[in-house]
Amino acid sequence: MEDSHYDQVMKERDKASAGGATRRYFAYSTILDRAAFDQWKQEHGYEFFQLPEGRKAEAVGVGLVYDFPSRWWNGRVAGLEDQPGAQVHGVLFEIAAKDWPIIQHKEGAVTGMCVEREVRVRAGGEELSATAFVTNPARRSLEGPVSQRFVEALERGARAAGLPEDYVRSLAPSAKP
Repeated sequence: MEDSHYDQVMKERDKASAGGATRRYFAYSTILDRAAFDQWKQEHGYEFFQLPEGRKAEAVGVGLVYDFPSRWWNGRVAGLEDQPGAQVHGVLFEIAAKDWPIIQHKEGAVTGMCVEREVRVRAGGEELSATAFVTNPARRSLEGPVSQRFVEALERGARAAGLPEDYVRSLAPSAKP
């Protein structure tokens, strides 16, 4: 099944197909939960898309904040915000330029929910720059409950990615210090 953004994304994908460049993508959210991501791909017509192999990484100087009220998740979902000394664990992917529009759609940039943001990540002893997606400042809100279903998907994805267990346990808002 295709949604209203599918044609827009596929046009952007066709434009980008000529270039062989890749983009570093720091994933920290539900894209790491295979079941949630597969459901999203099916609902949006992207069954053909597969994430490449990634490597565990951590974004430095940022922390997780539940700052976007989502109707689909029935509560607030997480983004990143500057927090000196903090870190968020995730996976660093090298995404082909032609596939970047799919990542933008998944992360909500196509609808204006999120915006791209550069983050510093540590992976395999290197410190690199990568793109993460964060809540669009115009749509941020701390009102209302955090989505428990989202937190469960976040935890499943973090475990599936092999992220540190104390980090996984810290994902639930009540577990935060």
